[in-house]
Amino acid sequence: MFRRLLVPLDGSRLAESALPAAAELARRLQAPATLLHVLEASAPATVHGHPHLRTEEQARAYLQDAAEWVAARGARVEVAVCPEVEGVATTIARQAEASGADLVVMTSHGQGGLRGLLYGRVAQQVLQRGKAPVLLLPPSDLGRQAVFVCRRLMVPLDGSEASETAVNPATHIGRACQAELLFVWVVPTVQTISGERGAAAKLMPTAAAALLDVEAREACRYLEEVASRVRAAGVAARTAVERGEPVQVLLETAARQAVDLIVMATHGRSGVSALWAGSVTSRVVAAGQRPVFLVRVPLPQTGQPEARGDPTA
Repeated sequence: MFRRLLVPLDGSRLAESALPAAAELARRLQAPATLLHVLEASAPATVHGHPHLRTEEQARAYLQDAAEWVAARGARVEVAVCPEVEGVATTIARQAEASGADLVVMTSHGQGGLRGLLYGRVAQQVLQRGKAPVLLLPPSDLGRQAVFVCRRLMVPLDGSEASETAVNPATHIGRACQAELLFVWVVPTVQTISGERGAAAKLMPTAAAALLDVEAREACRYLEEVASRVRAAGVAARTAVERGEPVQVLLETAARQAVDLIVMATHGRSGVSALWAGSVTSRVVAAGQRPVFLVRVPLPQTGQPEARGDPTA
């Protein structure tokens, strides 16, 4: 499923936080990684405290050094330098498509809170403008020495075909890394239910609580069906139905279960639109606590329903 990785680097230590994950996944997936630098049209003198790579010679020398580091960890690696075309994100997305990359590995450079929700101007735009999933890693001052392990993946689901888009990629990564998958559905409580359902729940709390209990039981059955398909594909899988506010509960569950990677489907909304939409995915990414693997929900063809993820593919 994953045949080539693309790793955008800007020359900073924060961006290099992606290298340990890229090296490990390239080795595990037996897929070559391309280290990419985009020559910005109006590059600043520094980026995150490091001199900006302004010429192709500077960029190639830097990328070659990084490539030797990746290759020393058993991964195949190449380098590429290209000029900015219609913005850095668009250039990365086009380069991914042109090179046949089906996974982009990069850091967010973001922070928590509102700035974190707007974190990923580049990362989220890459997801919007391309087709490849994006593995987004929290930036670390450790750079290349950051630690990446992949022993347990958490896949939040809500019963929708859109959320199931994450199942197939998660299964593939889980098989390659010999990792366990944890499928989680967060059912709200009467106190945490939101939107129109929240208003109705407050008017009829007893009836709402009963309906939410039914939803929790249905969630158990649904998750077990998904997990059974994944186990049949040779990957260990467990399920958990939790109660409460989705983002808070997902983050708490990830911490309690020692999750290394969260795999989530997203429609690719970015910036303020994601903020006002209350996107669970954007808020989990904004927390910046763990790597997040973002899988773009494909647009349905006219007259055709969205296909559910097939973990055996």
